[in-house]
Amino acid sequence: MELGTIERMRRHPVKGLLGEDVAEAVLTSLGLDGDRRLALLDRETGKVASPKNPRLWRSMLTLSAVTDGDRTRITLPDGTIVHSDDPDVDEVLSLAVGRKVTLTGTPPEGATLERAVPEQVLTSGVTAEVAVEPGRLGGGAPGTFFDYAPVHLLATSTLAAVGAAGPTGAPADAVRYRPNLVIRTAGEVTEGREGGEGGEGGEGYVENGWLGRQVAVGDEVVLRVTVPTPRCAVPTLEHGPLPRDTSALQVPAVHNRVEPLPGMGPRPCVGAYAEVLRPGRVRVGDRILLL
Repeated sequence: MELGTIERMRRHPVKGLLGEDVAEAVLTSLGLDGDRRLALLDRETGKVASPKNPRLWRSMLTLSAVTDGDRTRITLPDGTIVHSDDPDVDEVLSLAVGRKVTLTGTPPEGATLERAVPEQVLTSGVTAEVAVEPGRLGGGAPGTFFDYAPVHLLATSTLAAVGAAGPTGAPADAVRYRPNLVIRTAGEVTEGREGGEGGEGGEGYVENGWLGRQVAVGDEVVLRVTVPTPRCAVPTLEHGPLPRDTSALQVPAVHNRVEPLPGMGPRPCVGAYAEVLRPGRVRVGDRILLL
C-alpha cells in the first residue's frame, strides 16, 4: 500500500538546536547521517541539555546547527557563527544559552536529560519551576543522543489535523515536532489504535495505523514503525522565528491521546518512531510503501 512520498527531510546535527533540511542522506541504524551526533552537556549536572526542560534550556531553540563538511556550523541569534571544532566553541555556546556547557560527540555513560511535565508547563509557563522527569538516552540506538529511536516519521495529514483544531486552522509547522521524514500522505485516513483519554487516534493521525508494520522508503530502505511519539513541551516553544504555540500540545492531548508503551499511560502523541531494518540512501520525493 502506498502511503505517499517524502515531502521534507530534516536532521538536527546538535541535539536540542534548530536543524536543517536535506535533499538526500544515508539512513542507517544510527539514523540519518549527521543527525543528533552532537549534544551540549551541562557542566554543573553532567546531564544532556534539552529544551524539554524549557525553564533552563528554551534558548537552545534560538540557535541553529547545520552540517559543514566534517564539522558543524552553529549560528547564534545575533548572526555570530561558531564551528564545532573552534577552540572557544564551549565558551561561545555557554554565553549563548546562559549556562556552562560542553559540546560533545560522545554520550556519557548512562546519559540522561530532564523532561519537564508538559501539562505543568502549559499551566504555569516556561519560566516556572515545575516537576521534571528523568529520561535516558540511546534506548533505540545505543551510544547515541536519540531519546528513544533513530528515526521519527510525521505525516502531513497529522500536521493538518493538529492545525485544523488550532487557533488559525492552518497546518502545524513540522519544525515544531523535529521529525526526520515528513511524509506527504496520499489522502487516506487509517484507523487509529485504541487510545486512552480522548478516545481512539483521531482522524488524520495516520501513523497510529502503521505501528508494528514495515515501511519501504525509496528503493533501498526498510523501516519498522515501533511506537507513537509522545510529545513534551518542546512543540509549544518558540523555534527561531516561529512563535510560541500552546495548541501544538493541547490539540493532540485532546484528539490523539494514546499509550506509547505499556505502563506509560495515555500521552498526547504526534508522529511515530521507527527503527531501521535495511539501511540505504533516501531522498526527498521517494515513495513510501506500507509492506
